[in-house]
Amino acid sequence: MRAAVCRRYGPPDVVEIVEIPKPTPADDEVLVKVCATTVTSGDWRLRTASVPPGFGIVVRLAFGIFKPRKAVLGTELAGEVEAVGTAVNGFKVGDKVFAFCGLSLGCHAEYRSIREDAAIALMPSNLTFEEAAPLSFGGTTALYFLRDQARVRPGERVLINGAPGGVGSAAVQLARHFGAEVTGVCSAANAQMVRSLGANDVVDYAREDFTQTGKTFDVILDTVGNCSFATCRTALAPEGRLLLVVASLGQTISARVRPSRSGRKVLAGVARGRAEDLRLLAELAESGAFKPVIDGTYPLDRIVDAHAHVETHHKKGNVVVSLR
Repeated sequence: MRAAVCRRYGPPDVVEIVEIPKPTPADDEVLVKVCATTVTSGDWRLRTASVPPGFGIVVRLAFGIFKPRKAVLGTELAGEVEAVGTAVNGFKVGDKVFAFCGLSLGCHAEYRSIREDAAIALMPSNLTFEEAAPLSFGGTTALYFLRDQARVRPGERVLINGAPGGVGSAAVQLARHFGAEVTGVCSAANAQMVRSLGANDVVDYAREDFTQTGKTFDVILDTVGNCSFATCRTALAPEGRLLLVVASLGQTISARVRPSRSGRKVLAGVARGRAEDLRLLAELAESGAFKPVIDGTYPLDRIVDAHAHVETHHKKGNVVVSLR
């Protein structure tokens, strides 16, 4: 089967298309013919070993000192079940599914074996493979921070820093679904798009610093990595929560050791996709409450261009790779 492999850390062109063995599903696995996948900020970080301060040695130890230990990147996919193991009961051949493989990676290939009890679910009936593939990365991250960490309640004021991105665009929609009043931080060029996702207000970061407006928020979700408690303190309401999607090692440790500060909280961590979260995202997609934003779609042969576009840090929503 064809796969995009990354055998050394570096720029987009270290990724190449090669032939690798097709996986055989174990008894408890399904074999998915991948129809679409994505190149995310996570793939960019793993390809370049560019991570928040303090995590460099951690990532190298976990994923490879001198080169990626897992050459096939890709955290999410959508496709069709081609074969099932003898112990699989929840899926059958022909099922259209989407899955979040997370740090186990391997989605940038024509086939991927996935355990039945992993983060895999039936696709929403109203989405194409290209629309379903990016449901997981942004959706599960937004659920983890907004629902599980901050426990956003109806009527709360939520600010999304980096609203146009893959996680940010999902967070705007899910925060609105939870009944929050949403403000998105973005460029003027992306303001209309962010409003169309459900944001009540937008802040143009080139003209205004949201921490200096005098407004306060119950929740601030930072997907960019340029926020800290010190810079956001005045913008946090009493008992407000600062959610750091991109955090340094120091910030992550501090959030665990001292999460509460003057009644406010700083929360960080890594989202882990679960099957029940994917099923919820599928329900929201079918109801029209959530639909991933797609910046562009590339064929597998042009996955290097997809990586290059993600590396500009100016993508709107998600970058999809089609294998059909």
